[in-house]
Amino acid sequence: MDVQKGICAEPNLHALYLLFNVVDDDYASVRLKLASILDIFEHFDDEHYEAMVSGVIAIGSAFWADIYPDASPAYLSPFPDMQSEDRCAPVLPSDLFVQIRADRLDICQAIGIEVMQALKMHTELVEQVQAFRYLDGRDWTGFVVCNDNPRGRAKFEIGLVGNEDVEFEGGSYLHIQRYRHDLDKWAKLSDKRQQQVMGKTRQHNMDVVDSGLDSHAFRTKIVGPSGQFPIYLNQSMPYGDMNVQGLYFVACSNHPQSFKNLLHSRIYGDSNGHYDKLLDYSNAETGAAFFAPSATFIRKKSIIE
Repeated sequence: MDVQKGICAEPNLHALYLLFNVVDDDYASVRLKLASILDIFEHFDDEHYEAMVSGVIAIGSAFWADIYPDASPAYLSPFPDMQSEDRCAPVLPSDLFVQIRADRLDICQAIGIEVMQALKMHTELVEQVQAFRYLDGRDWTGFVVCNDNPRGRAKFEIGLVGNEDVEFEGGSYLHIQRYRHDLDKWAKLSDKRQQQVMGKTRQHNMDVVDSGLDSHAFRTKIVGPSGQFPIYLNQSMPYGDMNVQGLYFVACSNHPQSFKNLLHSRIYGDSNGHYDKLLDYSNAETGAAFFAPSATFIRKKSIIE
């Protein structure tokens, strides 16, 4: 099974996230174009191996039945609709998600242009976000991103569907959210209070003992039914310019329930009102649910019978 390289790839310096809606019903041609995008990824990876190129193609939950009507991933479902007080997870429905990552910005841009060319007759671009590694893998808040990601073989076990869903083995349930930070509000907190909100020390990323049940670290430490941790791959990266700064959140998992549990813990919290306090300083502006099938599946379905 040839999995999509970008699902479990190591972190990169740059990323380009593209969201598309399909605007015609020539789905056979779209399937063919998706396979051609895999070829684009492979070409740039071969030509610029030092850039550590990786990519992901994912299909929106609502669009899946249109493009691949014969079969569906066992647990594919819409993005969860959650809201509590002023905390919410808004949805920006889209049909296709393309993630491009590399250690060279120019290569990300070059791949993005070719992807746009491949899809331009069939899609409209909903959103494009350019992200990057900030300092030593930190968010704009100053704290480390993705510190709990699994390593080695565990990354594949957590991020990819296994043989329990044979046709979709090697695929991944993928959820995205674009968060926008209020850094002015964040900067008004003392360093000690920031660390309590995060539940981590800024410098060494160590647990803050007295951070409480509403810290970001506590509310995002989601375990599986057997107590396993972590249960999803966090591929988030910061984005921004002189006006807007935020985090582009990307979660990949072998089951969508892991993300739903994460979002519930952050927004609703527990029965005593302990929600993720970081949401007082960072708001989600988009959200969407996808499935990223294996490269084998995409190529097989592109063949016109």
